[in-house]
Amino acid sequence: MLGRGIDQIQPFPAPSAIHEHYCRSACDYIALAERRNGPIPRGVAPEYIWGDALAEIEAHAPDLRIVNLETAVTLSEQYLPKGINYRMNPANLPCLSVAGIDCCVLANNHVLDWGEEGLAETLDVLAKAGFALAGAGHEEREAAEPAILPCGGGRLVVHAVACPSAGVPPEWAAGAGRPGVHVVSGRLDASAYRLAERIAQDRRTGDIVAVSIHRGGNWGYEIEVQERAFAHFLIAEAGADVVHGHSSHHPRGVEIYRDRAILYGCGDLINDYEGIHGHESFRPDLVLAPLLSLLPDGTFATLEMLPYRLERFRLNRASVEERQWLAETLNLECRRLGTGMTLAPDGRLLLARP
Repeated sequence: MLGRGIDQIQPFPAPSAIHEHYCRSACDYIALAERRNGPIPRGVAPEYIWGDALAEIEAHAPDLRIVNLETAVTLSEQYLPKGINYRMNPANLPCLSVAGIDCCVLANNHVLDWGEEGLAETLDVLAKAGFALAGAGHEEREAAEPAILPCGGGRLVVHAVACPSAGVPPEWAAGAGRPGVHVVSGRLDASAYRLAERIAQDRRTGDIVAVSIHRGGNWGYEIEVQERAFAHFLIAEAGADVVHGHSSHHPRGVEIYRDRAILYGCGDLINDYEGIHGHESFRPDLVLAPLLSLLPDGTFATLEMLPYRLERFRLNRASVEERQWLAETLNLECRRLGTGMTLAPDGRLLLARP
């Protein structure tokens, strides 16, 4: 979530005016964070927000890096009256490039915050900067196209969808000649079977398929029966090898189903929520960078998670107590799904299978 306050500390902040009930300037979120944890620098280097995470991710040398980019990348003033509108200045894209991101998933409830004009600019500037994109487009066909990423002599095919349960307005769905996002209901209905057909259409022998899905509310660990059924459908019927879930502002449980990984909610990695009160029991300042390893046929190999604390708008290595809290909390949630979470001596969280 690189818009709003995160954008304002970059070298080229977008106009700071926002249209919320609580704040009228994106700079207000900087002030809230500073009130809690002290001064935050301005005009920061691109790597600043990644903090301690950048070197640690580099040390693991992942083949591919995929993010849910939950902001418009635009200077459009065509804001939609939805209460919260995220945007970042396209000139600040180096803060994304510096992390070596390969693919930006755009199927979420903020990519159209600044209207169709803002979405069009987002698509154009990200493509020009060399990011693979999935989940949104200038029209329906483009929005449904997966990102194709070379990987280990084969391909990773990333399909991205968003659901109304994550706050995606129905009118945001891309249509014939209408820009928007790739929307599915999240239920086992016609939209699910259309997605399955599209996955089959694009799949080649040897491909690994990931479905990135923006679904559900912001807070809470419960995995609804319908949500779990949809994830199982994506693997058993649609042929997905990974289900990459996001929307909740904190991590949720992980399931291994038919030897395929389902991450029900990766949580936020970077945001400007540092000074906001109201959900302390979820420890939203504690975040995880998941490192998922697969075998060549797409089956699950390992999942390790690097724990961080968001402070002064950067990722800081989590303390021993913070790592322990994350491990215990996720272990409880994972056990409901037939897995578990352990804490390694070096501080990584590791998924355990029965």
